[in-house]
This record gives sequence, structure tokens and C-alpha cells, in this order.
Amino acid sequence: MNTPFWDRQALNRAIRELQSCLCIGLDTDETRIPRAVTGKDKVFDFNKSIIDATADLAVAYKINAAFYEAMGQAGWQAMADTIAYIRDKRRFVILDAKRGDIGNTGELYARACFEQLDADAVTVSPYMGRDSVLPFLSRPGRWAILLALTSNTGAEDFQLQRMASGRKLFEEVIHLSSRWGSPDQLMYVAGATRIGNLLEVRNLLPEYFLLIPGVGAQGGDLGQVMKQAMTTSGDLLINASRSILYASAGPDYIQAAREEALKMQSSMRTHILEKSVNLEP
Repeated sequence: MNTPFWDRQALNRAIRELQSCLCIGLDTDETRIPRAVTGKDKVFDFNKSIIDATADLAVAYKINAAFYEAMGQAGWQAMADTIAYIRDKRRFVILDAKRGDIGNTGELYARACFEQLDADAVTVSPYMGRDSVLPFLSRPGRWAILLALTSNTGAEDFQLQRMASGRKLFEEVIHLSSRWGSPDQLMYVAGATRIGNLLEVRNLLPEYFLLIPGVGAQGGDLGQVMKQAMTTSGDLLINASRSILYASAGPDYIQAAREEALKMQSSMRTHILEKSVNLEP
């Protein structure tokens, strides 16, 4: 099966077709997998059941690499199998690996993420500067997703500090890094719990995709996020992980996950229509 070539236009087309900007985070904790999932490949089997139940509602899936790397070789295989399965479903695959290094190391990270694991996008820390990001921008159809303004409390230690230029550090990162790549290959993370700053991020990045974590278990307000961050083209992915994955620990976990995803997608559809997102192909 041919897999999609994902540029900004293709991602926005998927948003229009599905009436959704939902990204489901597969932060699969093997200790929280429901007992109803049996067999030796429980992590992949659990992921597969979640994907099957939600693929008509989600534009993208985000795999948090740490949950898989901690399991060693078996976890790496489950991660690779999950990515391949998502790509067969023709959905956008984000590898949340928070890479970022220079020289050969950066290139090898990019090779591992894009060529070995076959992810469409990788989260990257821009702290080491331009040469730590460029290896992730050298492959057509693949994306670097830069950490701009994160949801954690520690973001205040650096990201919100004001620079000599008068900009906050996250604003400086956005101002400089947006010159490194186009809106077809660069995306930015901005946390839903930073709603007071989200419009600032969007104003700095009027044509770039934003990936918004923090809606769901972390308490971010879906409506406010869409109001502040969605453009008339779309340009927005909103991630939810635990609230969908672990909607139930019982044998009804698949139906519960779908119901939670459907609730989010239904709300997104309402806001997409209210925002008058261009629905023409």
C-alpha cells in the first residue's frame, strides 16, 4: 500500500475530511494494559485495538518513545510494528523522541527515526541551535516538531524568561527557528495549559502547524485551544493520550477509548465549522 506524502496541504486535507484535528498519543504503559489483552505481544496488540477503534476519528498518532525504549528490544519491536500499522491506516505518525544533537549524532538520530522506524515526524529540542535541527529537515515529506512552549511547570525556568531583545525565550526560539524550514516541514509544540501564551505562539507562526499536548488528562480546555490556535486552513493537531488509552481498564476498554475519542472529535467538528475552516479539497 502506498503511504501518504505528508506536507501541510495533505495534513489540512485530512483535517477537512475527518472533521477532526485529533492526535492520539500512544503512551502505552505495559503495566496499565487491560487484562483483556492477552498474548505475548500485548503492547502492539493493545495499540492495534486502539488504532482500529479510532482511525476514522484521528488525523495522527503520537508514539512516546520512552515507553517503548524502556522495554528493551521487545519494546523497540512493538514501536516499529505500531508505526507500520499506523502507516497502513494512512495516518500521520509522530515519534515523540525529543531528539536534538549536532553533527553525525544528529544525522544518525534522524536516520533511526525516519529510515529505520519510518516515522513521519519527530519531536526535536532546539536548545543546541540550527545545526541540531537541520538533520531532521533533509528528507522530503518528513517533519521536525520543535519544542516551543511546553505544558510542564519547569517551562517557567527558561521558556518564559525575557531576553535582552525583549522577547521571551520561547518567542526567540520561534523567531529564529522558523527561518530554518518551511511550513511543510516544521511544526511546533505549544502546551494547552499555556492558554495565555497560545495566541502569541500562533501570531508568530501564522502558517505553521501547531501540536498541542495537555488536553484531556492534563486539563487543557479544548474549545479555548481551538479558538486561539486553529487557522482558517486548520494547521492544528491536538493530542490526547491517557484520557483515551485508559478510558477503561475493563473488557470494554476498546469501546470506552472510541467513545472518548468520538467525544473529542465531535467537539472539534463543532469548532472547525465555527472557525469556518475551508472545507473544500
